[in-house]
Amino acid sequence: MEAVVDELPVILQAFWLTVKLTVVSGVISLVWGTVLAAMRVSPLPVLRGAGTVYVNILRNTPLTLVIVFCGLGLGTVMDVQFSADDLSVDNFWLSTIGLSAYTSAFVCEVLRSGINTVPIGQAEAARSIGLTFPQTLRLVVLPQAVRAVVAPLGSLLIALTKNTTVAAAIGVAEAALRMKNLFDAHGSDIIPIFLGFAVGFLVLTLPVGLLFGWLARRVAVAR
Repeated sequence: MEAVVDELPVILQAFWLTVKLTVVSGVISLVWGTVLAAMRVSPLPVLRGAGTVYVNILRNTPLTLVIVFCGLGLGTVMDVQFSADDLSVDNFWLSTIGLSAYTSAFVCEVLRSGINTVPIGQAEAARSIGLTFPQTLRLVVLPQAVRAVVAPLGSLLIALTKNTTVAAAIGVAEAALRMKNLFDAHGSDIIPIFLGFAVGFLVLTLPVGLLFGWLARRVAVAR
């Protein structure tokens, strides 16, 4: 237990990085996932096909492979850089790209399921009064679809929080990598260290689940 107390600043810093990874990746995933959902329900076959291919590939690829590709493929082979002198900044943004690309595929499918709950007559009515497909989607369909899938989106955010541990594969010093380093440095205190990090993730994820559950009840669409 002394190891947890002594290393508390390091642990808190690791969890702060986990929070930043979650928030940034979550925002990007929501935006890109919404675009993908629009592509998948688009009347244009090319857009539907491109969205379907992207979602099916990313959903069926292990996240570790996606993160490693971003770190080695983008970072090393293609020399994508976000900072000229700070490797940690590069690793942070490369892992964010991987997490966002992966999570957005699931956001897309959640939103598409919400879109399918909206009566088709509403979309037809919107088109009949002259609204274009993007306008119909933005003004009529998506607002109702999002309200119908608040709880699943919360579950995705919780999953994303836990998935940030995979960023350790390319050297991002988030909670999982810090925990491993503490295991190596304090081999006799493995159980207290593990419990400390487990409690940390519980503190991050439990309020999110409760908040999104409450929001889902508040904004539920009456059918």
